[in-house]
Amino acid sequence: MAVDPLIELRNVNKYYGRLHVLRDIDLTVDRGEVVVIIGPSGSGKSTLCRTINRLETIESGRIVIDGRPLPDEGKALAGLRAEVGMVFQSFNLFAHRTVLANVSLAQLKVRKRKKAEADRRSRELLERVGLATHADKFPAQLSGGQQQRVAIARALAMDPKALLFDEPTSALDPEMINEVLEVMRQLARDGMTMVVVTHEMGFARSAANRVVFMADGRIVEDRTPEAFFTAPESDRAKDFLSKILKH
Repeated sequence: MAVDPLIELRNVNKYYGRLHVLRDIDLTVDRGEVVVIIGPSGSGKSTLCRTINRLETIESGRIVIDGRPLPDEGKALAGLRAEVGMVFQSFNLFAHRTVLANVSLAQLKVRKRKKAEADRRSRELLERVGLATHADKFPAQLSGGQQQRVAIARALAMDPKALLFDEPTSALDPEMINEVLEVMRQLARDGMTMVVVTHEMGFARSAANRVVFMADGRIVEDRTPEAFFTAPESDRAKDFLSKILKH
């Protein structure tokens, strides 16, 4: 039983036209828990992640964040997005603003912090992701891995209750992946509640409290990494693991 659920999805269904992309999803994420969602392409992983802060709407079911139902739109939704940060596959940084300004912007606009306070907080977070010396650069002057770490700092700047990661390393060159995963591992150690959609099985194994395996829009398994990777129960998971763990 969930001790202190922060995120709850109950009987969630989502369609794109006739395509049933999320089928009766039930998922609970407790405070401080790291849940990694894996599965074959097209299984609904990213869609599931994006329903949690309503970047994707749902047809039926309910989603509750910190005891409150997900708002439909307007100010309440903007407030929710401040509580539940998101890190995307593409970094979505503002090209014409410095790294520091990128991290400070939402603090000024949404959290209504004063500029000095926002910038101080931004510098602390850039330090935390190993980019303190890059504050005055522009995104184009950074590597992909550095840009993604700026995006993580920007999400953290809102002091969110949870962070969602939608394939945060899949657009990166192989040598940059680890620097981003290392920041994420540190966040996990610090107790940040995280939902992570990823293809990085090493991360799933080392950092997750639970691995959620999806196929065809359903949650097929929801178990500890140890149990999932050593003894998957479903044929779908066995098949998936046999394909990726060979490489």
